[in-house]
Amino acid sequence: MRQLRRFFRTPETVAGAAILVLLVAMALAAPLLFPRDPQAIAGPALLPPFQDWSLPLGTDRLGRDVLAELFHGARTSLAVGLAAAAAALLIGAAVGTLAGFAGGVIDEVLMRVTDAFQTVPSFLLALAFVSIVGPSLGVVVAAIALGAWTGPARVARAEVLSICERDYVAGARVIGMHPLEIAFREVLPNALPPVLALSSVIVAAAILTEAALSFLGLGDPNRVTWGDMIAEGRAVLRTAPYLSIFPGIALVLTVLGVYLAGEGVVESTAVRRSLS
Repeated sequence: MRQLRRFFRTPETVAGAAILVLLVAMALAAPLLFPRDPQAIAGPALLPPFQDWSLPLGTDRLGRDVLAELFHGARTSLAVGLAAAAAALLIGAAVGTLAGFAGGVIDEVLMRVTDAFQTVPSFLLALAFVSIVGPSLGVVVAAIALGAWTGPARVARAEVLSICERDYVAGARVIGMHPLEIAFREVLPNALPPVLALSSVIVAAAILTEAALSFLGLGDPNRVTWGDMIAEGRAVLRTAPYLSIFPGIALVLTVLGVYLAGEGVVESTAVRRSLS
């Protein structure tokens, strides 16, 4: 309870948490409220919002329900953001732990590989990867993680370098524990908190990158995405601006909510550490 009070001690954190709860509720409720295929024709094309209460936000150029697409798009954004962040954190933590604990040649090689990935902008890397492999949800997640693991790797390495000097690590070596067992059972768990603090930034960046790829026609064609909805509305921006405005607002609010909630987690963790 005390940690929850620390988390909700600022209005920005409360707003971010509320947005995330709304996003999760939309994602979970999408198949219940809109069991039909969201890409199926639901009414006349370009029906304006609030004209037919069975289609509250109107329809797009093909007559698809905009509200249903928004709800199902939340599922895609949430799935991509969480999966890409988990993959990037897993890869980065593993690489950073190996580099920091092993040192020497292994450290040098892994850090040069990390530098090589960091020289290429993450969006261009994702764009090239999806263009070569082909658009699908799994490929998009892998492409985003491919450009996002370097930050966690560097943070993990820095933490591991400081932890390796502690007495319990030396004691584990003395009793004959395998180096990999020491690295991943003793050192990594204590190095994780600063790495996990990057998760909100990675999730927000992943959602934006997925939307940008979908906007360019490189998203999963079998999934409804907010980026694809914005691209669909671009052709009729003058006559039906709501087709781009609604998913654009949803995208902005989601990224803002993830960022604010992530900042709240970091601040509450910092307060707990200072108190302890």
